[in-house]
Amino acid sequence: MSGQKLESLTGGSGVHVFLVLWKASRAAQAYAEKSILELEICGSDFAVLEALLHKGPLPVNEIGKKVLLTSGSITVAVDRLETKGLVERRAHGTDRRTRVVHLTKAGRKLIARAYAQHAADMEQLTSKSLTAVERKTLIGLLKKIGYEAAGSSAGV
Repeated sequence: MSGQKLESLTGGSGVHVFLVLWKASRAAQAYAEKSILELEICGSDFAVLEALLHKGPLPVNEIGKKVLLTSGSITVAVDRLETKGLVERRAHGTDRRTRVVHLTKAGRKLIARAYAQHAADMEQLTSKSLTAVERKTLIGLLKKIGYEAAGSSAGV
């Protein structure tokens, strides 16, 4: 590998920033998955339950937008959760075409307990590695990258 190629992987180049961000994201994702392992549900099911806990009942397509799942994937996730008795679909009050997903009592109990533990686990991870000021700075910087990438993605 030439010196120029090696330099592009260090020193704050765009490629270096991306690689560090990608590796950190994968490590944080693995840490988060361990946090919910005992629930015997996958990360997407946890995300659906968490969205319903914090946002209230939502149409299926709105859940997908909030948890970044495709329409097919969100339907499968809601089906799994419904089979387990954790959510239920109900008719929308005014739109007969729309089904709204609600937490059941069992679902609310499970996700309230699980989310509290998950939040504590994520707090432990970030408080060990970053000060409160560093966390705010990191959030701001990641948003800048995210907004730029989202705004530029059409041209890539």
